[in-house]
Amino acid sequence: MTQITQRRAGRPRKALLDRDRIGATALELVDETGDFTLPELARRLGVQTASLYHHVEGRTGVVELLREQVSAEMDTSTLDHGPWNVAVSGFFRSYRAVFAAHPRVVPLLTTTTIRSPQVLAAYDRMVVLLEEVGFPVDHAMEVLTAVESFVIGSALDLAAPDVMWEIPEGVEVPRLAEALASQRDAVHRAEAAFECGLRMMLAGVAAEIGSTTA
Repeated sequence: MTQITQRRAGRPRKALLDRDRIGATALELVDETGDFTLPELARRLGVQTASLYHHVEGRTGVVELLREQVSAEMDTSTLDHGPWNVAVSGFFRSYRAVFAAHPRVVPLLTTTTIRSPQVLAAYDRMVVLLEEVGFPVDHAMEVLTAVESFVIGSALDLAAPDVMWEIPEGVEVPRLAEALASQRDAVHRAEAAFECGLRMMLAGVAAEIGSTTA
């Protein structure tokens, strides 16, 4: 007669909950609804709300996990290649692409303090690049914040409706109408505007560098 030995129930081999899973699930929730609450997040994870507090410090902690999630999708390797303007523009193109993929997370991240090691390291590298070409370090964050603000706005532009400008009947704005008619489809319009703006901003930085090193 075959004897069947039952294994005693033990602890699961893989933890039911960890920071990566919380962050990924929170990002899914924000992508879908535009926000999250801890009870909603806990329900989606299949745990009690109290369980989240073993891994994060409440809502602020989850927002920081959201930052880590989107930061992980950015290509920071561009910062190690090419002259400063090529390196910086490559990083900000990746930055824009990530936020364009997750536009609903932008309001959450722009109203909280940045602590993500990956983001901090990327900005440290950009400060170094600017210093190497003679840009004063006490103005570096002004420049990087200005470019970042433009890039985030451009990312949101990709999520905008196809028709952003509509001229009502009876409104006479012929030059604007001609300019609008000359644009291509929404995606090409957004790409052209981004590249134009980024090029102009970096040219301005280059001019500022020239004036400080002259």
